[in-house]
Amino acid sequence: MSRTQLPQCAPPSLTVRPMPASPLDSAIYGELLSDREIAALFTDSAEVRAMQIVEGTLAKVQGALGMIPKDSADAIHRASLEVQIDPAALATATVANAVPVPALIAAFRKEMGAPEHAQYVHWAATSQDIMDTALALRLRQALDLIEARLVGVLHGLGTLAQTHAELPMAARTYGQHATVTSFGAQVAEWGRPLLGMHAGLAEVCLACTRVSLSGAGGTSSAMGPQAARVRTELAQALNLGDPGASWHSARGGVAGLAAWLTGVTGVLGKMGDDLHLMAQSGIEEILVGDTGGSSTMPHKSNPVQPAVLVAIARQMVGLNTVMQGAMVHRQQRDASAWMTEWMSLPQMCVLAGRALAVARTLAEGLAPNADRMRAQIDGSDGLIFAEAATFALAQSMPRPEAQEIVKALSGEVRETGRSLTDLLARDHDLNWATLLTPEAQLGEAPAFARAFAAQAAGVS
Repeated sequence: MSRTQLPQCAPPSLTVRPMPASPLDSAIYGELLSDREIAALFTDSAEVRAMQIVEGTLAKVQGALGMIPKDSADAIHRASLEVQIDPAALATATVANAVPVPALIAAFRKEMGAPEHAQYVHWAATSQDIMDTALALRLRQALDLIEARLVGVLHGLGTLAQTHAELPMAARTYGQHATVTSFGAQVAEWGRPLLGMHAGLAEVCLACTRVSLSGAGGTSSAMGPQAARVRTELAQALNLGDPGASWHSARGGVAGLAAWLTGVTGVLGKMGDDLHLMAQSGIEEILVGDTGGSSTMPHKSNPVQPAVLVAIARQMVGLNTVMQGAMVHRQQRDASAWMTEWMSLPQMCVLAGRALAVARTLAEGLAPNADRMRAQIDGSDGLIFAEAATFALAQSMPRPEAQEIVKALSGEVRETGRSLTDLLARDHDLNWATLLTPEAQLGEAPAFARAFAAQAAGVS
């Protein structure tokens, strides 16, 4: 078949929409990978609205300080709450200017219809001031949502850890049975790093939710001697932080947020990967709630939600690499580095929000299969207790000698299919049946689980 004969992907009768730039914007994949609440904060309309709020509040502050006429400031502030601007109308000028603010100001002044007042819009500010401050407003809302979801995940995992603190399961290293742990301790292993992430969130938030108001070259020269006071009062009016200086090219705040978001999704990705392995055929130690089906295999019950966590964690690493590279902002302003932030940070916030929502659903719906967990332990023919046997023998002989004995018996287990406990009882007179049980070999696992549960319950 030649290229000209290839069938069209869409019937001619359908209106073909542009391909989404990201699966997050897709009508097909959006529900799987995106987060509506957080994505709404990064729409064109939300950005335009936030920039209008910044412009209106800036005018109000400047009017109160006598920098611009008070009646003009009042008119601008009122208009900033009332004027509706179509984001699409800013597109052509944005291509020319690389930022939407000049077009926004022109459209705003036109819609105000009061040139004697409109001339004071954007007084002594620069585009990056408006855009970065508008971003800070939206990041504050996004981080409120993210924190609430993180707390929900911690509470769900804490309850799960407490409930199953003493449920034995096989611990694995290199994909093989190691020793016995408990499912509650496994849950605590997923959740403990999130306690640290939660503890660090306040500092991350402070560093990236600050006003930007330092003018074209970062010196606020056009604003005169009241520049610092305007910046401080603008920060108070918007409930944002005052950086005390320009951060046009000091991107540690947003880079720190990107790193934090990547850390959170990395922790959740580890949980997802572990769940994926626990749900695989032949092990089936966990039920993950709503699962996915196959187009051809009716028996499949795929762990879709854990897979989403792993996929998001991997994608976030790439986006974070871009964000950390964007810290190299040349001179006082760097458009190219700044643009890379626009292409990365909103996606990171949306993906992190989705990962936390999925993780919370998982934490509240996970059901460990105690019978399958016990079967995994029993199916090791006692080899999962090899370390415990070594230390039991070491009470009456040098440890290297004990280790060699257990190693030799382990080989016999593999050759004969007899259990390690039986072979130990044959050669060494100890109460192996009592000593080598899952419950006797839990170690600190239950305590770890309960300690995490207590900490998670105290997070708010």
